Amino acid sequence: MIAAVASAARRPGAVAAVAFVLLAGAATLVWHYVRGGRLEVVDITRYRDLGERIAGGAVPYRDVDLEYPPGSIVAFALPALVTSSRGAFFVVFSGLMAAVGLAAVLVSARLLRVLGATPGETRLRLALVAATPLALGGVILTRFDLVPVLVLLLALLALAGGRDRLGLLLLGLATATKVYPVVALPIAVMWIWRRSGRRVALTRLAECAAVPVVAYAAFAVMSPGGVADSLWGQLSRPLQIESLASGVLLALHHVAGMSLTWSSGSGSQNLDGTAAAVLAGVSTVVGAAALLLVWRSFWRGPATPRRLVRHAAGSVVAFVAFSKVLSPQYLVWLVFLVPFVLGPGSRAVLGLLAAACAATAVWFPGLYWALVKEFDPVASAFVLVRDLLLVALLVVLAVTDAEREPPRSRLPVPSPGHR
Repeated sequence: MIAAVASAARRPGAVAAVAFVLLAGAATLVWHYVRGGRLEVVDITRYRDLGERIAGGAVPYRDVDLEYPPGSIVAFALPALVTSSRGAFFVVFSGLMAAVGLAAVLVSARLLRVLGATPGETRLRLALVAATPLALGGVILTRFDLVPVLVLLLALLALAGGRDRLGLLLLGLATATKVYPVVALPIAVMWIWRRSGRRVALTRLAECAAVPVVAYAAFAVMSPGGVADSLWGQLSRPLQIESLASGVLLALHHVAGMSLTWSSGSGSQNLDGTAAAVLAGVSTVVGAAALLLVWRSFWRGPATPRRLVRHAAGSVVAFVAFSKVLSPQYLVWLVFLVPFVLGPGSRAVLGLLAAACAATAVWFPGLYWALVKEFDPVASAFVLVRDLLLVALLVVLAVTDAEREPPRSRLPVPSPGHR
């Protein structure tokens, strides 16, 4: 028994992976069967509809309106090929995501080893990842976000290990599955540029871009309008009620009596009106500026594996914090990036991430519809708190990036006669 415990302690990745899957599975069952689960399975119901139609021969983007990139299709179609039962689809899809999550935790442990994390740092970070289902519950296994999470982790692991071509191809695949990994692309290109030169970096960039281009092109040939509509739909989403800009408007509603209205559309519940449209635009501009600052910060410092991961995480945090849409499952993206930031400020970012997940658990899912239909004050407050915690997380990542390129000293001028 003692030997088994000691052996497990030497394999924190395996322990964390099993704990993550067990907790995520338990949380999914509790949300679905004990708490009703109507909200939590809206996405998975949509996935089942997509999967059944695609498995039946319908062509994505032509016969089926698909709001996701083409890399997501496997996650919907594979369970539909196994079963046509609603309940069985739920089980198969959740089981598939559990397997992906297990792999993601194991890859996380490997990435921490490559980054030189101490055993204590590794255990702490994997414990946070494993405990995530306690806060985010059934969101984890009833969405397909773990798929791009795993592919992005593999991309970072390949890059940190010096396998640049594989890393960029995987990054292209991650982007072809869900759009958000693209914000880490400039970091990856600069990483290769600094280490291997401009020509290699641009070649790898072209190879990376070819993955989503080819994935979309296969369907664009059959339905250019359908692909264009899907891309535009992803870019033109309205201001979702959980975003930072919405949090500000909700605060103004409760403090200053601002009138707010909402509607459903684009797969989410959104705030309507001029103020919402203006703040959506402002948030997009601020988010773009934040991304540029993160990318500039990476370029100005040394190209080390730890800075690669720190700035990839910072890019995704900036994207999430200022996005027009901030669904709870977006925190899963951060849970599999932020804990792998090592060095100055790492304990602070862990605390801020944990606090953001905990704040989300206060109102989601229990108070979600009260937030939407009544602008519930408690839920409204915690939406804003959660979103501000993410902004604080981004700030801490930026200000604690202590590594900078040392100033280059001039070569000494040789004295006369010196050889």
